[in-house]
Amino acid sequence: MATDHPFFGIALFVFANFLTAIINAAAKYYSPDIHSFQVTWGYFLSMTTYILIFAMVKRVPLRKLYSTNRVGLHMLRSAIIVTSICSLFLGMKYLPMADTIAITFASPFIITVLSIPMLGEKVGLHRWSAVLVGLVGVLIVIRPSGTMHWAVVMPVISAFAFALFQIVTRKLSRTEPTLVALFYTGAGSLLWSSLIVGFVWSPLTLEFMAMFFFIGLLGVVAHFMMIRAAEGAPVSLLAPFNYTKLIWATILGYYIFGHVPGMHVLAGTVIIVASGLYVLWREQHARRAAAPS
Repeated sequence: MATDHPFFGIALFVFANFLTAIINAAAKYYSPDIHSFQVTWGYFLSMTTYILIFAMVKRVPLRKLYSTNRVGLHMLRSAIIVTSICSLFLGMKYLPMADTIAITFASPFIITVLSIPMLGEKVGLHRWSAVLVGLVGVLIVIRPSGTMHWAVVMPVISAFAFALFQIVTRKLSRTEPTLVALFYTGAGSLLWSSLIVGFVWSPLTLEFMAMFFFIGLLGVVAHFMMIRAAEGAPVSLLAPFNYTKLIWATILGYYIFGHVPGMHVLAGTVIIVASGLYVLWREQHARRAAAPS
């Protein structure tokens, strides 16, 4: 059941973004050698394996992993996340990492808009302002130019899909146990990605398999944290903290790919962080005001 622990939810969400940034860096690093769709398939293969191992160690009956009255919504959620990750990895193959991640930051705005009709959440002026200010920070970072690559469509698709993924996650978190949601994230996504991987298959090496199981482990932890974060805080509150992924992407881009951030990146990052901290401060202020004296 969903609970009310917004600060704990925010902390989990920020760390989950850090883990997904590492996954994205690994996908980009190996993109010249293996197709993005196959990386997605390997990612969910390893995720599912880890989930089953965890269930065995904890002696959780298999039926407790898949028993639910909302199979359709779980499978829809898994199809959405496959769409998001496939399009993100494909875009990252052709675009710089920070630019790709920055484009996906349209998703917080989409989430905020969709959370009103789909979840019935109340979004006040302060949250709207924080999301818009954060988006301005993203635009400062990427400094859009007149050059347009076809692959820019991929992170746009990823942004829409990820927004829907978080909305559906919030809906499921109201009734579904975390382990059930995590199982369908892995197994359902493995099923969907298996339908397309045959078209781009290339022979696997030990290095590729090791990469699959590395990013899969990070993915299990990240998805677990996202589910728990959605249990503790409204997605419209979490939305501005999606921007922290840009900070992680910038750091990883520097250390792995040698991309040195310019002053515009630093300025945009300050704005992004400030927007998230402002939402956190507003939430804390509102909770104190509502607390009995």
